[in-house]
Amino acid sequence: MHGLLWLPLLLVFVLLAALGWLERRRQSLFRQWSQSSELAKLDGCGAARLKEGELSWSSFHAGSFREEGRFVIKTLELVELMSLASGDTPLSDESQGQCRLRLIGEGQQMDVPFSDAERARRWMEQLMAKARCDL
Repeated sequence: MHGLLWLPLLLVFVLLAALGWLERRRQSLFRQWSQSSELAKLDGCGAARLKEGELSWSSFHAGSFREEGRFVIKTLELVELMSLASGDTPLSDESQGQCRLRLIGEGQQMDVPFSDAERARRWMEQLMAKARCDL
């Protein structure tokens, strides 16, 4: 009888240990992927890095990072902070939560997802400063 009571707790423990191992693996892969980057981030929406004047972002799938897009920073003309879920709605200064940075330059636009608006605002400032330095 006592064994049946402990069985759900044992299953929860095994599940938490497996999730912890997966997160540790994801962070380890991110450290390797972002090595020697000027700017890097890892959050629930994915990973991004600025390396050698090129911003690339990826999502984590099946034990590796899969590239989602690339953008050359010296072609950057404008960075906008947009809502992640609702179309082309810009985010206000006091908004928090999930969002995306819209990168615009040389006739193309790409969106980089972020799970934290405050971090996205810091990235926006750093990317614009970097784009001005590269010109």
